[in-house]
Amino acid sequence: MRLTGGFRRTRPAGADRWLAGALAAGSAVASLLAAAGPPYREADLPGLALITAASLALLWRQVFPLPVVAVVSALLIVNEAAGYAVTVVQWPAWIALFTCFSLYRDWPHRLVAALSGGLAVLGYVVFDRGQVSPLELSGITMCFLISTIGGDAALSRRAYAAAAEARAVSEARERVALAERVLLQERARLAGELHDALGHAVNVMVMQAGVGRRVFAENPDFGHEALGHIETLGRGALDELDRLLRVLDPAADGSGHTNVDPTTADLADLAGRVRAAGREVELNTGEVELPASGARAVYRITQEAVTNALRHTSRGRIRIDLTQTGDRVLLEVTNEGDDFPEPVPGRGLVNMRERARLEGGDLEAGPVAGGFGVRVVLPVARP
Repeated sequence: MRLTGGFRRTRPAGADRWLAGALAAGSAVASLLAAAGPPYREADLPGLALITAASLALLWRQVFPLPVVAVVSALLIVNEAAGYAVTVVQWPAWIALFTCFSLYRDWPHRLVAALSGGLAVLGYVVFDRGQVSPLELSGITMCFLISTIGGDAALSRRAYAAAAEARAVSEARERVALAERVLLQERARLAGELHDALGHAVNVMVMQAGVGRRVFAENPDFGHEALGHIETLGRGALDELDRLLRVLDPAADGSGHTNVDPTTADLADLAGRVRAAGREVELNTGEVELPASGARAVYRITQEAVTNALRHTSRGRIRIDLTQTGDRVLLEVTNEGDDFPEPVPGRGLVNMRERARLEGGDLEAGPVAGGFGVRVVLPVARP
């Protein structure tokens, strides 16, 4: 026996205990107080036993719905055959029929329940000692419809509530999953920021420290200058780290400082730091129209491309070209040299591609004529 939603009780519910007890007591009192009169038998012990048995059968109405409706229908027929009035013994029959229609969705089970109720009505018509009038038959028909339609409505209401609860749970899970995805994306973004900013600073510092160490004895002034650049870069790296930490925890920053993202105007400082480390840099920038996020992407991509050039080569000019044609901004960073291999995808290349993608642009990186190039095309307006 399969009930709606796969749910089936294994013992009577607390509400059914109250219902069966109250109905048994109320039916017994109503039978004793309301005399049936001829041609029916007066309420006696066997009649009260039939009424009590029909009422107590409702204890199991949610555990064995079909057997209960069959039992109370049979007791109604026995009640009529014994000559008792149908006044109160019919109540459990209608409640049991309502229960079947409120628990079963499939029509075979509903049909069995309806046939049991129909047989009870037929037994009433056949065995009742009084005259069954059309008015009584219309009342029986109305009770039958109320029980079946009301049970179906209760089933639909429970199904709707269960579906609404399932939707609410699903939406809550989707919100949690979305929040987790956003958190992971933000962590990845901040990891990329740290990689690009601090990686560039450390690479330039290492390069300057190496140059300063080699020439310190012969050219102490240049060595001191290199140390100064290293100190400046170190402070800049610490400021960048502090900025990112304030992004992670704004409440921890009580200084009132505002976070300033790098722009294309900062490319000159970037080129100057690299030149100070002893590497030739050619910077050609024109007027470009980019939103703040696009300008930040251009700076970070340039920074990462220059960092890779410093990491993988020790000589050769680095050329940076930034131009705008119509609604497109073109950035090209070329590390001049020979025999560059195809790039191996790493965090730096992945970060650059992701920055370009988020701005609605494209990035290409690989060997070109005369060196290794990074080419980025960004739209003026972010999609």
